[in-house]
Amino acid sequence: MVRLHVKRGDESQFLLEAAAEAPVDELTRLAAAIYNGRLKVQRLCSEMESLAEHGIFLPPNMQGLTDEQIEELKLKDEWAEKCIPSGGSVFKKDEIGRRNGHAPNEKMKEVLKKTIEEAKALISKKQVQANVCIGMEMVKDAVDQLRGAVMIVYPMGLPPYDPVRMEFEDKEDLSGTHAGLEVIAETEAQLWWAAKELKRTNKLSDYVGKNEKTKIIVKIQKKGQGAPAREPLISNEEQKQMMLYYHKKQEELKKLEEDDDDSFLNAEWADSHALKRHFHGVKDIKWGPR
Repeated sequence: MVRLHVKRGDESQFLLEAAAEAPVDELTRLAAAIYNGRLKVQRLCSEMESLAEHGIFLPPNMQGLTDEQIEELKLKDEWAEKCIPSGGSVFKKDEIGRRNGHAPNEKMKEVLKKTIEEAKALISKKQVQANVCIGMEMVKDAVDQLRGAVMIVYPMGLPPYDPVRMEFEDKEDLSGTHAGLEVIAETEAQLWWAAKELKRTNKLSDYVGKNEKTKIIVKIQKKGQGAPAREPLISNEEQKQMMLYYHKKQEELKKLEEDDDDSFLNAEWADSHALKRHFHGVKDIKWGPR
């Protein structure tokens, strides 16, 4: 299997394996699906952290209002009584005014937080360093783990407008958000390698050959953005090692220059004729007037 190190710009995303004969169209769709799936897991984790801290989402017409304004307008959160966390709630006001403040107790909060950490680790960019390939199965597994944790803490479910539920049901509205700009539609995705676009009508082997042990770095981006920046000849880590080696050599040369002292040549042990004079008995003879 050919191993592809998928990047977005200069930032590593994940490792992907594919057969050399795999169609580029199929490969591009898979890479985009995994890329978008990882973004979904990250969004879910972020919203679930807020869910663990401040409870369910307020109805859209109550968000951002003060308690006085809600009372004055006689607004009521009908889902608050239906969506009570297991074991009861602990009030912790949401200063942003997005959630109702009825957070799960410490035990249930820990269930959510532990699952969030596990899901993040599953699709983490650190998997690249660990040489672990990510597939759609791992992304789906992360989403399922998060869904299971929410069902444990909120067995009655979440309001239909809660971002966590909307993400699980693929009804999230990302229009006008930064998160929406990060998503790359499968039909608009492109893969680039060595400053060449991998055309969807070709096979991967048309670019990298038929060696199944090939390893390449590809960059994913949206159609129409042009060719991405090429990979540097040496990585940042390699550059750091080179600078460290250069600095070490400079220090060694500096130390040698400081130790360049030939005064030892006047020492007795450095005299090449000392042994000869010793055997001739002329070791301590001095010339000159007394």
